[in-house]
Amino acid sequence: MSDNPILVEVVRAREIESVHRGAACVVDTEGRVLHQWGDIARAICPRSAIKPFQAIPLVESGAADAAQLSDEDLALACASHSGEPVHVARVSAWLSRIHCTPADLECGTHAPTNGAAAAALIRAGETPCALHHNCSGKHTGFLTLAQYAGWPTKGYTEAEHPLQRGALDALAKMAGLERSAWPVVRDGCSAANVFLPLHALAAAWAKLGTTAASGRLIDAMKAHPVLMSGHGTPDATMIGALRGRGVVKTGAEGVYAAVLPERGLGIAVKIDDGATRASVAAIASLLAWIDAFEDQDAVNDLRRAPVAAAAGGVTGYVQTVRGWLT
Repeated sequence: MSDNPILVEVVRAREIESVHRGAACVVDTEGRVLHQWGDIARAICPRSAIKPFQAIPLVESGAADAAQLSDEDLALACASHSGEPVHVARVSAWLSRIHCTPADLECGTHAPTNGAAAAALIRAGETPCALHHNCSGKHTGFLTLAQYAGWPTKGYTEAEHPLQRGALDALAKMAGLERSAWPVVRDGCSAANVFLPLHALAAAWAKLGTTAASGRLIDAMKAHPVLMSGHGTPDATMIGALRGRGVVKTGAEGVYAAVLPERGLGIAVKIDDGATRASVAAIASLLAWIDAFEDQDAVNDLRRAPVAAAAGGVTGYVQTVRGWLT
């Protein structure tokens, strides 16, 4: 990783305070690497950047139609949501429709990542539950598929559960790799995840939208960026600025991915030290460089994010390094 280029820097009063190394690539639907920076063959864990692939079996199997899932539900199935009331209410209603409760979710619990939602819980004297977990929509999709297929709902996060094997198979098919060749790991929400080359992740994203099921998921995310992320999140901001041209999706530990279906392009970024502030700047700047955004001004504060003092005023910026994308 130490050989990867510096993609993002933090400057304060024109002085470089910190730097972030990483790798990035742009790949087409044939798996051809059109642009690359850094070691894109090194295996990385994509974390939540594989959520749309994990939702493909939900649609392909017929479970989504059988459960009469809406585009809003499908956006939540692909979501890393911020635990706002709109997310909690919709996931709760979906669980009720399939005769499940939050106790059936095996994702665990954490506080809402949306500050206002977290503060509201504290004021109300309530504690977070599984509904607030950013993956609760994905896990409700898992339960929906397990019920439809007649699989056990208990232990559905285990790597050998047919549901998890099917999710990884869907990713493997899009990435053009054999699933058995990947190290399988446990994600933060307990579901199965993998390590795969960064270029394979970009190749998989390039193919999202090339099948009926994945196209339906892409359309749902385009239509409901707030449900698949949250108000004011980088994902929602970038999807809004793309204006139907594509979708982006964050993953933990400095991962970001995107697809531009009409251009047949997939993009993947991995920041070596796992910093989200750097992956946001990198993916936003890369998408701007390939002229993906319909509204460039909307993402200016993502490409060059102001660093503020507690008392107010800008003291520096998180930005891509000069010369990276020229």
